[in-house]
Amino acid sequence: MELKSYVREIPDFPKKGVSYKDITPLLLDPEAMGLAVKLFMDKLPHGKIDKVVGIESRGFFFATLLAEKLKAGFIPVRKPGKLPHKTHKENYDLEYGSDSLEIHEDAIKKGEKVLLHDDVLATGGTAAATCKLIEKCGGEIVQCNFLVELEFLKGIDKLENYYVSSLIKYS
Repeated sequence: MELKSYVREIPDFPKKGVSYKDITPLLLDPEAMGLAVKLFMDKLPHGKIDKVVGIESRGFFFATLLAEKLKAGFIPVRKPGKLPHKTHKENYDLEYGSDSLEIHEDAIKKGEKVLLHDDVLATGGTAAATCKLIEKCGGEIVQCNFLVELEFLKGIDKLENYYVSSLIKYS
């Protein structure tokens, strides 16, 4: 089963010139989703992971499944104003604009081992901002993993201090 065949490309979304990678077909197929979870688990480093951070919103899908498998807590990283408690905030640039992300200040205890997960690694701004949030909370990032990596955007360059794993790559 080739996971890439479950990713649909939508041209000119959300704006002209962007080729959006839609993972909905993969989410619709339980076998493809199960394979993705298995492959993610196979690529994880050995050792305890305390928390899995998922980035709003598509990063939540697999982050929650991985947290359950790892018997770890799940932490949502969201856009400003979406989390009800005290937060840390980080601004970042993305391939078609800029935005901010927030995490609850008390989500991670100092020294906890953290797995970061998102659906797509594009320019790396979102993931790099999330790494900063995790570290502000005192977490140690053991891996950043992604379902899809758009290698041509060189987002991995912004994550050079972290181990990065992606299941599907577009060159």
